[in-house]
Amino acid sequence: QVQLVESGGGLVQPGGSLRLSCAASGKIASIYAMGWYRQAPGKAREVVARISSGAKTIYADSVKGRFTISRDNAKNTVSLQMNTLKPEDTAVYYCNAELPPSAGWGVVDYWGQGTQVTVSS
Repeated sequence: QVQLVESGGGLVQPGGSLRLSCAASGKIASIYAMGWYRQAPGKAREVVARISSGAKTIYADSVKGRFTISRDNAKNTVSLQMNTLKPEDTAVYYCNAELPPSAGWGVVDYWGQGTQVTVSS
């Protein structure tokens, strides 16, 4: 079994910064893509940023230029540096990791428990 544990959420004023971290543990042979998603109250979960095993990144348009995703393959961690935060960034942020199955082909999705980010004055 694989677990993802997030940390780093909290309350920050508009224009401030936060750094989210996520560590994967358990029986891990390799991790494909990792990413961060968020869900605001009354809204669907949306992708914030994703990073491949080869460090290729994609970002939601709403966070480009403000957020930076990175990963450490040796430690099975992924981080999200969030700068110039806005009230509309307020949401629960979830870590995601795609791993190969224990047998056969395909991809298995794992999710963290979520961490609250609140941007407010």
